Amino acid sequence: VQLQASGGGVVQAGGSLRLSCAASGIPFKNYAMGWFRQAPEKEREFVAIAWSSGSTYYADSVKGRFTISRDNAKNTVNLQMNSLKPEDTAVYYCAAGRIGSRSYRRQSEYDYWGQGTLVTVSS
Repeated sequence: VQLQASGGGVVQAGGSLRLSCAASGIPFKNYAMGWFRQAPEKEREFVAIAWSSGSTYYADSVKGRFTISRDNAKNTVNLQMNSLKPEDTAVYYCAAGRIGSRSYRRQSEYDYWGQGTLVTVSS
């Protein structure tokens, strides 16, 4: 199983970035795909999740600015990040799990993790 995250970089506040995560080795449609992030000296936190059904959830801190989407034909999940703020600076991780609608914020519920991609937002 491999989750390969990409798309990180340096952007000015107010700018946009698009992260992608390519999954292999799993029946993609059977897995919920999530994004987490970890800022320097902080714990990793939930950002967004998408199920094959089309349902999505977002952390309050990114709601209205970030959009998660998945392409089940290409086994990819994307995170479009707009109106970026310096506090969005973090390493972003994609994750896959067979997760219900009540436990998606718990990292322990996810079976597989990508390697992370760094997003830096300058002020």
